Amino acid sequence: MASWLPETLFETVGQGPPPSKDYYQLLVTRSQVIYRWWKISLRSEYRSTKPGEAKETHEDFLENSHLQGQTALIFGARILDYVINLCKGKFDFLERLSDDLLLNIISYLDLEDIARLCQTSHRFAKLCMSDKLWEQIVQSTCDTITPDVRALAEDTGWRQLFFTNKLQLQRQLRKRKQKYGNLREKQP
Repeated sequence: MASWLPETLFETVGQGPPPSKDYYQLLVTRSQVIYRWWKISLRSEYRSTKPGEAKETHEDFLENSHLQGQTALIFGARILDYVINLCKGKFDFLERLSDDLLLNIISYLDLEDIARLCQTSHRFAKLCMSDKLWEQIVQSTCDTITPDVRALAEDTGWRQLFFTNKLQLQRQLRKRKQKYGNLREKQP
């Protein structure tokens, strides 16, 4: 296993399926899968129930069909598949990269590829829609960015600026100059 990986590889929490109010935690470390639960009930027979914990090595988790079933029931099949892959040593290194590094990489993609990447996860959707990414893209496609264009981008967003055609952009810049020019004239 790569030594630069953090001790905690994955952690999630969830609630049992209705009508249960039980609380669950799933924690995957470099060497173990830790499954914790807390019974939450108004029924008298469960009031004195203490929280529980099951610790398994990665190898034991892969062989424990009961714990896998509980994981799928509480957290879903996708989480179970992800945990199984972690236990097998199949890490998603791309998800572990910093946002700044990913934004730099994404800025070199074609627009169609950015649209596809945006659909893969919440994190990539957030990155693909970020102003920071579109500022990088605009800067790489334009020779110069005037202060007026930069100010317009700060108002409307860099993504909006990128997809605005030149005529609309010129009209918006003219309106912005008129608006702020009128404000300057009114100030003593």
